Amino acid sequence: MKFTIFTLTILALALPGAVAFSQNNAKKPDPNVVAGTETQARLDQINNWVDLFNGKDLTGWTGDTEKYVVEDGNLICTAGAKNLITEKEYADFVFEFEFKLTESGNNGIGIRVPEGGRPSADGMEIQILDHRGKKYNSMSEDGKRKLTWLKPWQMHGSIYGVVPAKTGYLKPLDQWNRETIICIDDHVKVILNGAVIVDAFLDDIRAADGSFHKGTQSRKGHIMLAGHSDHVEFRKLRIAEFNPAPPKPASNTDNTPPAGFAALFNGKDLTGWKGLAHKNALERYKLHGDALAAAQAAADEIMNAHWSVKDGVLTYDGKGQSLCTAKDYGDFEMYVDWKIPPGADSGIYLRGTPQIQIWDPWDPRTKDKPQPANPEEWVAAYRNGRNLGSGGLWNNRRHSNRPLTLADKKPGEWNTFYIRMVGDKVTIFLNEKLIVDRTKLENFWDREGNRTAPLPRADQIELQHHGSALYFKNLYIRELPY
Repeated sequence: MKFTIFTLTILALALPGAVAFSQNNAKKPDPNVVAGTETQARLDQINNWVDLFNGKDLTGWTGDTEKYVVEDGNLICTAGAKNLITEKEYADFVFEFEFKLTESGNNGIGIRVPEGGRPSADGMEIQILDHRGKKYNSMSEDGKRKLTWLKPWQMHGSIYGVVPAKTGYLKPLDQWNRETIICIDDHVKVILNGAVIVDAFLDDIRAADGSFHKGTQSRKGHIMLAGHSDHVEFRKLRIAEFNPAPPKPASNTDNTPPAGFAALFNGKDLTGWKGLAHKNALERYKLHGDALAAAQAAADEIMNAHWSVKDGVLTYDGKGQSLCTAKDYGDFEMYVDWKIPPGADSGIYLRGTPQIQIWDPWDPRTKDKPQPANPEEWVAAYRNGRNLGSGGLWNNRRHSNRPLTLADKKPGEWNTFYIRMVGDKVTIFLNEKLIVDRTKLENFWDREGNRTAPLPRADQIELQHHGSALYFKNLYIRELPY
């Protein structure tokens, strides 16, 4: 019997379990490419790109400007070339470029390299390497196995000596590769041809080679093309900076965001906000479809009854529930102006997790201790809880939950938070004073794991209610790539 494709298809469908077999063996999406696609969607929102290479000459660069040459709009590291260095230093940034390798070609991208420093030691070096090349590989004697003398942390895209990169995403030698390096605070992510090959928080890891790399602690330096005497070509080099904003927004008009920031509150209505669908985030995550829609509708009704806008101020009457952003946020910088009456209590949840504390340090209420003679004596005498001031990560148990200093203005006066969140670490200024310095925010909802579970990578921001009147304005946000 002659079998056609049509016949084989009919026979396959007639076999019991054939459909299930076909579904189970369907090719699963590459998680590294999925992660790269998600990251790229965020990178597509960047609007502050600056070219690092003009396609004509080496303006803006120093170092080996003789053996790095420009040909047909491309920047070429010729044989024998060493390091080409940006004149400017960079701290937090997204660096994007394309490159083309020769067989066994070797180069590197030095980041945060100090003046006169070595990229792999004093800064960090992201490997640019044809690790498939003959120079680094051989076959076993029986001809069945491919052997390499390279360490995992030497493969292309790795942070040399520190973090190994995932492999399998380099294009053939005659094709251009596209690479993006995100370097913000201690977070370094490398995307190669659409796939995430490195995603590391340097403060939380031990170097792969077991050595101490002081460059991982560097927070500013030059970008370097670290040549190793091999011919490698580059083009389309551009950078977008995301250095920390000042602790006070550069805007003198209420509810008008400074450059680079977007307004979370428009000063007119509750556009961009929603009610709290469930007090417990874990239960909220379980809501889907009709159940979620019903819970959100009920929460929005409560929101509209108790949150309002009066004279450009987001105002809460103390009788409803917390207010949530309609959008989820991952890494970001945020400004918030807030004001509370005497004795009030509030806070700001980051990624749905409590909380940056807001309360009245001068509240004289006490249960067991003698009443102080005046509010100033109260603040001076008691060093716990609200008397330390606002801004601490109050629900932390393993990491600090206290502000570094008392920076509150008296109840009835406006205060300004600057909040920067990268990964699970938070930096806070209150009224231009540093009160939290890159402290880990613990996952309050992880009761069984002692709050050690990772935070959601993105979730809503909440203005917490605690049964008292609250006032907010000038809420601005800048999303950081991650």
